[in-house]
Amino acid sequence: MRDTRFRADLTTVLLQWGRIGCVGFGGPPAHIALLRRLCVEDRRWLDPREFEDAVAACNLLPGPSSTQLAIFCAWRVRGRAGALVGGAAFILPGLIAILALAALFLGDPPIWVKAAGAGAGAAVAAVALQAGTGLMPPGWHRAPQHSSRTRWTLYLLAGALAAATVGPWLVLLLVAGGLAEVLAQRAPTAARRTKPTLPVLAAGGAGGGALLALTWTAIKVGALSYGGGFVIIPLMRADAVDQHHWMTGAQFLNAVALGQITPGPVVHTVAVVGYAAAGLGGGLWAAAVAFSPSFAFILLGADRFDRLRGNRYVRAFLDGAGPAAIGAILGSAVPLALALDHSWQYAVLAVATGLTLGLRRGPVLTLSAAAAAGIVIVLAGGPI
Repeated sequence: MRDTRFRADLTTVLLQWGRIGCVGFGGPPAHIALLRRLCVEDRRWLDPREFEDAVAACNLLPGPSSTQLAIFCAWRVRGRAGALVGGAAFILPGLIAILALAALFLGDPPIWVKAAGAGAGAAVAAVALQAGTGLMPPGWHRAPQHSSRTRWTLYLLAGALAAATVGPWLVLLLVAGGLAEVLAQRAPTAARRTKPTLPVLAAGGAGGGALLALTWTAIKVGALSYGGGFVIIPLMRADAVDQHHWMTGAQFLNAVALGQITPGPVVHTVAVVGYAAAGLGGGLWAAAVAFSPSFAFILLGADRFDRLRGNRYVRAFLDGAGPAAIGAILGSAVPLALALDHSWQYAVLAVATGLTLGLRRGPVLTLSAAAAAGIVIVLAGGPI
């Protein structure tokens, strides 16, 4: 797949990937569409088959797949320098926006800002349900055999239960689901190679200090999350709210909402968590740690994507971790809903659920409408 011929200069990569980073609202589907239009349809830097193969390979990797796809496409047209410049240009606009909003929402904002945050936060559980249910059909179809579908369902239920009850241990469950499926598909060699991950995971949470704890949270977000951006929500909530108390439940809901209404990947939410834990430096550090694995995966392994897609051990692991991650996304709706403080927020949640699941409206529209509803309700005398 690798081609050493450069197809664009660095200035073009900076401008084009920066443009996508500024207008990339709507999550991975929007990012993929924008990258395809640029790289396949408009500039013809990649052919359609090559682009689709890149999408599939990035979906096999843990972490934010659309970010990895943006880095890969930049690598494809301008080599390693292009990957670094393009990836940074894609990430930075949304990162700057979300840190600016974090300073506003986590400081001492005016009443209308608090109301907007409370309204948008009330709708986050509905957006999580939409994200999870949207991932279920393709995951189900990838498990065609009856026994595989039975295991798929069990992994899904286990992930949902873990996210709803034992959030701090969710990463271990995702890895356990992957290992269980490797064993089920009779791939003992892969299981032996993957088992050393477990002590690393267990040791990661043992360090002291806010910076070390924040680093571990960001590592989990960037390198150990499977199944799409929303699986990071229960991972982060367990650390930021329950374990380290960097944020209240309401503040975390605001952080998730900000990650949805700003351009770029949902992983930007980790910057808000970092800001709450250690100020601006913490936000920048958390983002740097969380996105570093995406750059490493592409810079070190992009020319091996064909072999990655064909590796049955990798696919077996993700056949187990994937449905567990989808279940975790669905299960995250439980603690997100329980974090609401006022009865009117549950009414907003009910309407938002109808918008997302019934009318299939996107997260940006749903969260914006919920924020507006929060402002109206609070200004009319509702509690905040």
